[in-house]
Amino acid sequence: MSSNEKITNYFDKTASKRSTWMRRRWYYYNLLIRQLKYLIPEGSRVLDIACGTGNLLAALKPSKGVGVDISSECVKIAQERFPNLKFLQGDAHNIKIKETFDYIILVNAVGYFSDIQKVLENFKTNCDQNTRIIILHYNFLWYPMLKAGETLGLKMREPIQNWVSPNDVTNFISLAGYDLIKTGSKIIMPVWLPLVSNMFNKYIANLPGMHLFNLAQFYIARLAAPLKPDERTCSIIIPARNEMGNIEAAVKRTPELGRHTEIIFVEGNSTDDTWKEIQRVAKKYGKQRTIRIAKQPGKGKGDAVRKGFDIAKNNILFILDADLTVEPEEMTKFYQLIASGKGEFINGSRLVYPMEEKAMRPINLFGNKMFSLIFTYLLGQRFKDTLCGTKVLTKKNYQKIAANRSYFGDFDPFGDFDLIFGAAKQSMKIVELPIRYKQRTYGETNIQRWKHGWLLLRMCFFAMRKIKFI
Repeated sequence: MSSNEKITNYFDKTASKRSTWMRRRWYYYNLLIRQLKYLIPEGSRVLDIACGTGNLLAALKPSKGVGVDISSECVKIAQERFPNLKFLQGDAHNIKIKETFDYIILVNAVGYFSDIQKVLENFKTNCDQNTRIIILHYNFLWYPMLKAGETLGLKMREPIQNWVSPNDVTNFISLAGYDLIKTGSKIIMPVWLPLVSNMFNKYIANLPGMHLFNLAQFYIARLAAPLKPDERTCSIIIPARNEMGNIEAAVKRTPELGRHTEIIFVEGNSTDDTWKEIQRVAKKYGKQRTIRIAKQPGKGKGDAVRKGFDIAKNNILFILDADLTVEPEEMTKFYQLIASGKGEFINGSRLVYPMEEKAMRPINLFGNKMFSLIFTYLLGQRFKDTLCGTKVLTKKNYQKIAANRSYFGDFDPFGDFDLIFGAAKQSMKIVELPIRYKQRTYGETNIQRWKHGWLLLRMCFFAMRKIKFI
């Protein structure tokens, strides 16, 4: 009997018992569902591979949910319990489904596949450039405790699984042609003890270094693809407050990118003649370049950026600071990264190359490095420079962030954290692009170092509760 036949027989025989065991282990499954709901918004299109009796898929409340399982008995039970979802019996190695999904999930499944790479490759046809693959697998360090739980009758007995380490999972993702976005881990105490379990799983499990000991490890990947030719149009938003001396240079030095580039100046309650200069420059270069202008309705750079994004007509959205400390010519590198599909949210990094003298004060440099450590810990992705104003993403991805802004709230006057937190929450592929940082040649910075530094720190602690300690 082949390994697939043994697995099929096992799940057929135990199908009727699975719901009972899930109720007995309610706390563990509630933690899994909480993590999946954090990653997958309600109303998404979800494909669940090795779905069992369909409980996890139903809990996600998808607009379209399809479950695949090798066990006909599991599929029969799932379809009877959740008639609004669709369940298919078949081998995940070769079953074919003719549609794409927002999320493809494999929960505690890779240990049973005879060819993990083939399974992942099989479902590439169900991916588009927005699809996310989410794999949850248990930490093999827990193997002796899980087997002891089976012996004591605390856990359902399972057949022998593949010995799959975290490095193995990431390797299979790469071998199958996917792009790993991030990894993480949850659950240090899978059984319910009043007060103790919640404290350990919400706080202790999320401390630095605890990923080595947590039970559930998750991996998020995507199928990278370049933007289509008709998607390669660019809108460069330039928030401008008291930057009169930089406006004309911004137009002259900003390159034409993709099929079409528009420059959008958003003026922000300047005390000098920035608005008059924007009007003059727009009229002077209006026949050579597409230039649009607006006044922001509120205060702060974040408000100006949102105004620019809202009126942008093209697909790729750029932020270029009007102080030109990041050179406009660098926009070509940002364009190449996002157009090629190598990243979905491109963030500039000023902390790699040497800076010009007086480009950044020592206290600002120290603050940037501290925030980079905090963000790397918070988001599970490496961040070297969180406060670089130059960022690039597509309009569709920005709309995802805006639609889910209520999760964090409208708390960021600068716009940097709002976009970074939102991109991370939506599991976008974030890429940092090293750029050279120049000294400003006109005006003074609008940043109030101590006041704004304290505000940024408060926003980090707020986000910690919404991202890490959930």
